[in-house]
Amino acid sequence: MPKQIATAEEFDAEIKSGKVLVDLFATWCGPCKMLSPVIDQVEAEHPEVKFIKVDVDEVPAIAARYNVYSIPTILVFNDGEKVNEQIGFVPKPGIEKLIA
Repeated sequence: MPKQIATAEEFDAEIKSGKVLVDLFATWCGPCKMLSPVIDQVEAEHPEVKFIKVDVDEVPAIAARYNVYSIPTILVFNDGEKVNEQIGFVPKPGIEKLIA
């Protein structure tokens, strides 16, 4: 299960190095709940990628920084630089394509 981020500082530390998939979500969001087990499955099969979650209601600064207006949104970072983005629910092959 992806680590849930509590602060913008923690987020910055987590994305600094390597490939990182960020799941921006909210607890009340239906599509986010559908996406969560798919991300868990991809995480289990891709140990080379770090997976983290950001609740946009708890850490709104991250959503604001990346102009996220719809959730779920997936952001992919490589050594701190955003390299990919997907808005809305995406099936497993789509998530795997994002991190490839």
